[in-house]
Amino acid sequence: MSVRPAALAALVVALVAASPARAGDRLTLDDAFARVASAHPDLRLYAPHKQALEAERDEASQRPALTAGATLENAFGTGDYAALDSAEATLSLASVLERGGKRDARMALAQGRIDSLAVQREATRLDLLADIARRHLAVIAAQRSAEIARADIEQRRRAVAAARERMNAGGAPESVVLTAQAALAKAELDLRRAQQQAVAAKQHLAALWGEREPRFHLVAGDPLALPAIADFDALARELQRTPELRAFADRQRIAEARVRLAETQRSADVEWQIGARWLNANDDMALIASASIPLGAARRAEPGVRAAQSELAALEIERESQDLSLYSTLVEAHGRYRVAQLEVLRLGEDVLPRLARAETAAERAWRAGATTYLEWSQLQSERTAMRRQQLDAALDAQRALIEIQRLTGQALVQPARSMETGVSP
Repeated sequence: MSVRPAALAALVVALVAASPARAGDRLTLDDAFARVASAHPDLRLYAPHKQALEAERDEASQRPALTAGATLENAFGTGDYAALDSAEATLSLASVLERGGKRDARMALAQGRIDSLAVQREATRLDLLADIARRHLAVIAAQRSAEIARADIEQRRRAVAAARERMNAGGAPESVVLTAQAALAKAELDLRRAQQQAVAAKQHLAALWGEREPRFHLVAGDPLALPAIADFDALARELQRTPELRAFADRQRIAEARVRLAETQRSADVEWQIGARWLNANDDMALIASASIPLGAARRAEPGVRAAQSELAALEIERESQDLSLYSTLVEAHGRYRVAQLEVLRLGEDVLPRLARAETAAERAWRAGATTYLEWSQLQSERTAMRRQQLDAALDAQRALIEIQRLTGQALVQPARSMETGVSP
């Protein structure tokens, strides 16, 4: 079973607007999904696994083999048995008659393992999609950090130029210029660090499809454009459809098949043999037949039955534990998303616009000699810090959203407008 298209769209919509793959070295998140789906070994591994399980199913469907036998007796001995006159030759055909439905139980167990493979592959695919989205988000984060650093550099350059003009006019000491230059150097360092982080993040993303030297240019959307999500109760209902819980249904069927297979051992198999014997002494033929059945089969089978039943009972407890763990993860991710979404919204609509106006006013006041450089510099630093805080909150929200969608596998979001109000320099 493949991942539903809705689940794939849910992972895409949070980070980049839906768009077709572009030619050349421009890479969208859709392109990254396609490359991993075709190249990642964790997904290709399921094909040989399925072939191996199908071979085991074919082996389990075989009936007990027929055994052809030949026996020579009373020949090449001593005395009266030194010659072949008293020899007896027997040709026989033997096999085992299975009782209790053993063959059907073996086939049910083998088929159950094949059926469970599809859900396992879907869970692996969803995990890979989430990993792609996280690595893609890391590239976007580095790129946006570089944009913030460039904006900071521009305002720091204005401060250096203004400080130099004031010093030349005798209105400011040289220390003000040096302080402004130091702030500019720090902003340039932040830019170089963000650029290096972007290179490392691109390499980490490309490693998923085996590309060692990535040359693509990432086509990314706005991480501040946080989508609206369903309420928690709706998400909790969808949680029951996650592959991690659906896999327990297949595991339960396999465990039940093991119980049935163990129960079939209570019925002992009948070993039979039939053949013909040639008596050389009088050149006669005689039919031989035999049948045997082991005693105490039910008693010997009981330990295996109890073990299989215990595994089945433990599986239900394990499912409850997994359900609680997934529910707790969903609660935490949903809460993180709501908190981060509110923070991004308030920073974009309230804090950053006011800081932008305050920084502009402080620049005018400093140029007019009505305030100190320290006040202007502090406002520049505060504005840059709030931009980074907004980006960090948006990235935390996006990571929480990826986790929510990995858990539910559903398209539960709608694109939202950007919350970058007041961020432009």
